[in-house]
Amino acid sequence: MNDRDDWRRRAIQLAVALGETLIATLVVLVLLQTFVGRTYAVEQTSMEPTLEPNQRLLIDRLTPRFDPYKPGDIVVFEPPTGVDVPAPLIKRVIAVEGSVVEIVDGRVVVDGVALDEPYTFEAEATYPATDRTRWELPPGQLFVLGDHRLVSVDSRVFGPIDVASVIGRAWLRFLPLEDAALLTGRGASR
Repeated sequence: MNDRDDWRRRAIQLAVALGETLIATLVVLVLLQTFVGRTYAVEQTSMEPTLEPNQRLLIDRLTPRFDPYKPGDIVVFEPPTGVDVPAPLIKRVIAVEGSVVEIVDGRVVVDGVALDEPYTFEAEATYPATDRTRWELPPGQLFVLGDHRLVSVDSRVFGPIDVASVIGRAWLRFLPLEDAALLTGRGASR
């Protein structure tokens, strides 16, 4: 075997190793994106001041399989059929199945208790978007609202959403770096 054959054999081995590494990396990436998490770019103003346009988030798709969504969670979801809004949407969970949500005198009331919502934009009041002011959440449903209530298209407009439409729970704001923060704290409190 001469030097040229040896060089060719090593080049082929290197190409095969690089190809295997690339394929393995792509498989892992697809599995992570499908089952564990994915990134999301905030494009709406409906979650200000918590989330601002052009921020990037990491969405957790794994833990909701064993830790159900709770009031205060920020979720990314596909909008209900017939709702003419850019998809997907990002909103805060206000109530879960079995709850009764009402909007009374500019306040959100869940199961008869007015929520303390320090995360709303400039402490703005919450008003109904239609004539409806009361929702009873059936099994498998979530009531979601944006933090910037005056500009948010949310459950006041399209009603409760199916848990099955939720892509995942926002857990980390990572860009821009100066805004990086965990988003796992429960925001809605009574």
